[in-house]
Amino acid sequence: MMKIRIEWIYRIPKGNRTFFMQSEFMTLNDVLLLSSDLEKSGRLKSIEYFDQQDRSWTKKELDKLSKIHETEPQDVSVYVDGGYDKNTKLAGLGIVIYFTQHQKKWRIRRNEQIEYITDNNEAELAAMHVAMQLLEENEVRHQTITLYSDSQVAVNQASGEWPSYEENYRLWLDKIDDLKEKMKLEVQYVQIERKDNKEADQLANQALSGIEIFGKKERST
Repeated sequence: MMKIRIEWIYRIPKGNRTFFMQSEFMTLNDVLLLSSDLEKSGRLKSIEYFDQQDRSWTKKELDKLSKIHETEPQDVSVYVDGGYDKNTKLAGLGIVIYFTQHQKKWRIRRNEQIEYITDNNEAELAAMHVAMQLLEENEVRHQTITLYSDSQVAVNQASGEWPSYEENYRLWLDKIDDLKEKMKLEVQYVQIERKDNKEADQLANQALSGIEIFGKKERST
């Protein structure tokens, strides 16, 4: 979910002194409520809004974005896995996306078999790219999402913690970053144990076996 912080200048009652104040990052709805209360006080001199990438927003833009958020997917979590078969030189990609929309919980499952991959780490980056494409197709924008993978290399390179010297890896990383920028997403990459990534792992293995899966389903929990 998108987070916003505000900076404002506030004039104290019965005096001309003003103070500069700054909030922590808050949800969009909380920021709009707080700014409305400050405006009602009559002592607000100025106020500015910034997202987690330090981009500046106006109140009008945030009001419009809030209305859009009522219909767009929110609370997005993505699980990816990539498998590589040295014998066939094929890769299987597995992606699971959880989100809420229209006050309902949803899950998207997708897998894909691709060629011209060199190893498991590249397959994992390719899975991240397919996941970003799915997010774009489902109009996920202007928010923070969490992406889970059991690949230490993919997580650390995608997050910028580790440099990438392999040209084929950098090509995938550039594609991922381009989509992140296009959708104005902040992605939190989290490494998890393989046992906690079973659903995406199964989808990747099914893709290697030639079994194609793509579906969207409402969840009860």
